[in-house]
Formats: sequence, structure tokens, C-alpha cells
Amino acid sequence: MKKLISIVTPTFNEEKNIYSLTKEISIQMNNSDLDYEHIIIDNASTDNTQEVIRKLCLENKKVKAIFNNRNFGHIRSPYYAILQTKGDAVILLAADGQDPPELIAKLIEKWNHGSDVVLLKRKSSKTNFFLESIKIFFYKIINLLSEIRLLEKTTGSGIFDKKIIEELRKIEEPYPYFRGLIMEITNKIDFVEFDQPNRKYGQSKNNFFTLFDIAMLGIIKHSKLPLRLMTITGFVFSVLACITGIFFFIYKLLFWDSFQLGLAPIILGLFFGISFQILLLGIIGEYVGFTLTQVRKFPLVIEKERINF
Repeated sequence: MKKLISIVTPTFNEEKNIYSLTKEISIQMNNSDLDYEHIIIDNASTDNTQEVIRKLCLENKKVKAIFNNRNFGHIRSPYYAILQTKGDAVILLAADGQDPPELIAKLIEKWNHGSDVVLLKRKSSKTNFFLESIKIFFYKIINLLSEIRLLEKTTGSGIFDKKIIEELRKIEEPYPYFRGLIMEITNKIDFVEFDQPNRKYGQSKNNFFTLFDIAMLGIIKHSKLPLRLMTITGFVFSVLACITGIFFFIYKLLFWDSFQLGLAPIILGLFFGISFQILLLGIIGEYVGFTLTQVRKFPLVIEKERINF
């Protein structure tokens, strides 16, 4: 029996890209000795993307569609589609053509040689220099704060063995950071390096705010350092407040008549009050962070329709 490769492509307003990309993927897979399914998950596109996907599903039963009830964002939607696959390995490719389908053969080759995870890694990129610089900066910050090292110049696209996907299914994450979860599961990762082309059509959905969202998600999900810094800062300020309070108390005793009336209580109250609040916020933050990690049960995605499943 042929091995099955599941290919996942998330879309949002990609009517000019998804048809040609799907046809290229079909050519690549038909030239291999493997069976495949191509799952396209659409995040409530507002253009003709869904109509194009429906046409593709009619032309090729290996193409399967999931239409989301609304736009669930660029983080949850691809992850949800990955969990719906049934292949021996899963390949994640972007819809904009910046992950060339010609690389599928190289990904499968490395997977066949025993690699559980093979990621696409940019040698160079023709994308916006400003956004590329922001990505590099964000990764520097994330890796400075994170408990695990996240890989630079990768987007999460690549091939993942079935056992990696099975581990992901065990993790109940309503807002998952996919690249971080992969690093939590394994650090034995191989790469296929490539020169990233420009988008074929349309404008990139990535901007400062989406990159900031990813960066904050990476920090919150994989680092307690910011919360610990709050606690440590509160503790340090509490100690300084105590020292300051003792100093002004002694100063008041030594210079009782010359010390301005009411100044000592104001200083003591200000220093003690603010520092104590910061300390409490840090402690509360520790509990909130732990609780959020344990009890989040929101659905990843709510589907509106499936085709060819």
C-alpha cells in the first residue's frame, strides 16, 4: 500500500494563488510513488477564494476543503487543519507561492531518510526588507526570553511525521504556537534551505501587528521570565522602600523640629504602597499564567462546511 502524504494549505483571500498552487502540488505528487490528500482550510475569505476551492474539489477528489465559520486568525486555522489529516506525514505549505511546491520532493526525501521534522529555511528572501528586519528582531527578543530556542528564518512550513502530529493531538491548546510546540516535542529538526520568492499575486497578510501577535504568543507560551521579572522587581522595590522608610524614620527622630510636617507619612505610604502593589501583581501574574496554561478549553475553529472528506 502506498504511503499517504497530507498537504495542508491555509487560505484567506488567495483567489489568484490557490488554483495554480493546487495544480502544481498535484503535478508534484502525481510524479511520486506516494498517495496524497490536499486539505485547504479557508479562513472565511471575502473574495472568490471559496468558489475557486469548490471548483478544485470537483476536479480532483484528493483536494479537500474546510470552510471556517469566521476568520479564526492565522495561528489557529492552519493548526486545526493539521490535526484533521490522516497521512503518514503532513506537509504545510503557504498559499501565496512563497513556499515553492518544487521543494515537496526534497522534503519527502529527507523524511524517507528518517527525519521526523524537516522545515523550510530561507537562505534569502525577496520580501519587504522592513518586515524581514522586524521578524529578525522579534526572534531575537523571543529567544532572549523563551525557555526553548525558536528557529530563525523558518515559517513553520515543512514536513512532519505522523508521530509528531499524534503528539500535537494530545496537547489541548486553544491558541497554539505551532513552531514552539514543535520545538517542545523534538529538537531533532532537519532543514531544506531555499531562496524565498515574492508572492505571485496579491498582498501579504503579514504586517507589524501579525508579527507582534506571533512574538507575544511565543513569549507568553514558552517563557515565565516576564512574570518572574515582575515579582523580582516588586521584591527589589519593596526592599528599597523599607530602606528608604527606615532612613526617613531615623531622619525624623534626629531632626524632629526641622522635618517638614506630613512628609514622612507621604513618602512611606508612596514607597510601600506602590512596591507592594507591584509585588502582588507579579505573584498574581504567576497564578494567572499557570491557570491559563491549564484550563483554556476554547475551540480552535468552528467549521461551516467540509468537502471531499
